[in-house]
Formats: sequence, C-alpha cells, structure tokens
Amino acid sequence: MTPNNIKKSIVREALPKPNILQLSEYDITQKIMDSLTNACHRSVLFSITKDSKDAPKIAEELNISLSAVYKTLVKLEELTLVEIEKFNFVEGKKVKLYKSRIGRAEITFDNNDATLHLYPNSSNKK
Repeated sequence: MTPNNIKKSIVREALPKPNILQLSEYDITQKIMDSLTNACHRSVLFSITKDSKDAPKIAEELNISLSAVYKTLVKLEELTLVEIEKFNFVEGKKVKLYKSRIGRAEITFDNNDATLHLYPNSSNKK
C-alpha cells in the first residue's frame, strides 16, 4: 500500500458510515451549496427575487446567453430554489415566469461540518 492509500484507509475507518437517508440529504444539500456558489446561478436567483421574469428578460438584464439562463433555471428548478410563478401567453406561445423561492441563504461551519440554512422569499404571495 502506498502512503496515500494508507491515509485514505485511516480516514475511512475514522468516519462513521452514513445511512441512505443521510447520503441523500447530504447529496441534496451539497448540490444546493454548489449551486449557490456558482456566480451565474446566484445572478439568476437575485434577478428573480422580487419580480417574476421569463428567461429572455433575465438573459437581457444579466447580459448572459439565453441558453445559459435556461440551463441555470432547469438546475435551480430541480433543486426547488425557483418556481414557475405563472404562465403568460405571448404571440400564442406559453411563456414561463420564474420566481426565486428563497430570499436568503446562509452556510455555517461548525465542528467540521457545513450547515445550509435557506429562508423563504418574503416577496412571494402565497
């Protein structure tokens, strides 16, 4: 065994093995933290905190490509960080208006563990 493999084996033995629910919860939390550290994702979230907007409007305001906005919205929607607030019909086409579901996020570090706190968007009318 190489020194690196020995170190990895020691670390694996020292850490308790998580159960399936813990893995699932960790995985989702980690994906949300990764998303919140992405500049494009944050920009899109910030732009739809107060008012719902369609993808072309977001792309125009942020000066990023429409395809990047659509990809970002799909990821944020999968993580339930954004929602489709309503649909508009423009020139016979159904257009989704997106709104951020979170108004604030905090990541805290304590005892070698990161904790994610998400707070609802107070400008949502529900």
